[in-house]
Amino acid sequence: MVDPISLTPEIAWVLGVLALTIFLFVSELVRVDVTAISIMVLLALSSAFGPQVVGPNEIFSGFSSNAVISIIAVMILGAGLDKSGVMKQISRPIVRLAGNTETRLIAVVASTVSVISGFIQNIGAVALFLPAVRRIATRTRNPLSRLLMPVGFCAILGGTITLVGSSPLILLNDLVETSNINLPASVEQMELFHLFDVTPVGLALVTTGILYFIFLGKYVLPNTTAESDTSSTMAYLNRTYHVHGDVFQVAIPASSSLKGNTVDYLRKQSNYKISAVALQREGHIRLAPVRDTVFEPGDVLGLLGKWEDVEAFTRNFRLEVRTEMGVLSDVLSPAYSGVSEIVVAPRSSLMGKSMREIKFRQRYRATILALYRSEEAITEKLADIPFQVGDALLVHSSWEDLALLDSDPDFIVLTAYPRQDLGMRPDKVKYALIFFGIAIGLVIFSNLRLSVALMTGAIGMILSGVLRIDEAYRSVDWRTVFLLAGLIPLGIAVEHSDTATWIAQNILALVGDVPQWVLLAVIAVLTTIFTLVMSNVGATVLLVPLAVNIAIGAGADPRVFALAVGLAASNSFLLPTHQVNALIMGPGGYRNRHFLRAGGIMTLLFLLVLIPMLALFYAK
Repeated sequence: MVDPISLTPEIAWVLGVLALTIFLFVSELVRVDVTAISIMVLLALSSAFGPQVVGPNEIFSGFSSNAVISIIAVMILGAGLDKSGVMKQISRPIVRLAGNTETRLIAVVASTVSVISGFIQNIGAVALFLPAVRRIATRTRNPLSRLLMPVGFCAILGGTITLVGSSPLILLNDLVETSNINLPASVEQMELFHLFDVTPVGLALVTTGILYFIFLGKYVLPNTTAESDTSSTMAYLNRTYHVHGDVFQVAIPASSSLKGNTVDYLRKQSNYKISAVALQREGHIRLAPVRDTVFEPGDVLGLLGKWEDVEAFTRNFRLEVRTEMGVLSDVLSPAYSGVSEIVVAPRSSLMGKSMREIKFRQRYRATILALYRSEEAITEKLADIPFQVGDALLVHSSWEDLALLDSDPDFIVLTAYPRQDLGMRPDKVKYALIFFGIAIGLVIFSNLRLSVALMTGAIGMILSGVLRIDEAYRSVDWRTVFLLAGLIPLGIAVEHSDTATWIAQNILALVGDVPQWVLLAVIAVLTTIFTLVMSNVGATVLLVPLAVNIAIGAGADPRVFALAVGLAASNSFLLPTHQVNALIMGPGGYRNRHFLRAGGIMTLLFLLVLIPMLALFYAK
């Protein structure tokens, strides 16, 4: 038992910083990575002008930590497997094996995604399978909404299968090492976790998730009509995005009041709900004319919208309707162009930027018709809406331009279209597999640090040409890197200032003498709550020191309590706050109530499986 600790100025200061951190995470006044960096700078200033709770050499130690370098390497390895086509080669036979029935589809696809999530970031695994699951839903006439949520949830669960499957578990050993430095002499040093130490618990959680959706999915998953052909697909687009109509051709005569105005001006005529998707001028045809294009007499426009709106627009602006598609017939034919659905990717560089800022039409030669976000379809003033992860966009473009957009890591294209894979390197499959195998082999069979082993495989992929160095940089989610690196000094401050010990002693005094499994349950529930209102990385950094000190105070195994935090940080199903949930929300047409219904039961099942499994782990 540790001697009681009184409240000191250092502890009071760290408690204040913790409260500020939680407030910023919950309120979302600034992005989570900005919050982490701000807290890191605040601790640095404190060390210079106030209580020194973090040493000067520890302020920026997070950027060179084992956890941060490991996460960077895992992201590069995942990008290499995707770029070489390994992941698509894996997904194709799985899709064929899945069959047509809903339960079999859930069992096969969710199991595969779970295993893949154990070795690459779960958000990457879901992004890989998202288009495939859409095609399966269309082909088998199963509602996408009943397939996508099981895949997303099981991807999150799959992150608990190995120590490199999720950011909290990658971070765990670093936090254990920090805690070991501050352990009382009477307490034995905690052993570090190895790659498959968490596998029994992870497999139990994955199995629970799959069985849950197989047996209870029909009661908890939203049920919408599956889309199987062109007409039903358009019905889905109309229902989801509130976009209706067809493409009509109009000409601009010299007498038209539209001449001298721009495409941007046309978009602002919200009363008509039409979009200019093509323009022909002096024999030259362009899809998605840019916003500053000035209309001239003789221009021929392709307008997408309902006939009533197009007719009213042409009448008011004195345009001429062409009953035959004429010059635009080829480029607006289904063989050349069409409407498709895309999703903003998890690590998109466009996050927080608007369509106007990035000059979307000019950059991608595509027209955004509508945006679906958080239960709402938006069709007006799209140019100034900042992109968010998981935004689903309805666009009109040529299939050639859509293929280029598909090769951009900022987007995931969900719609099947005539194309050839661009930028893929199938000739590098062998090298990708070799260096991925080397990385995992070094993790399992050598005493190298996790970061060194994984980075060996990552640099091997770069040197062998699987990835170019600029592609490797783009594959890294730098927000996660800065979030993690910025919070590590806070974890050090919580340990060094004895704040964790002080909080743990007060919690133990509050709950009294209870069985150790009850304390484990308290830690797991607390982590789940923190994970829902802040990042799972932030919850792990803050709660591992606390869990270790609670275990020491109760005479329990601190290593098991630390593991409880690392695993419970993946219990993120109640709200679309986890990146995976945010990504599937738009394509699946989910609303918050769908996550509350299906995720509420999954959250309870997670805890009911986790706590006994940890108790067994402790018994060993």
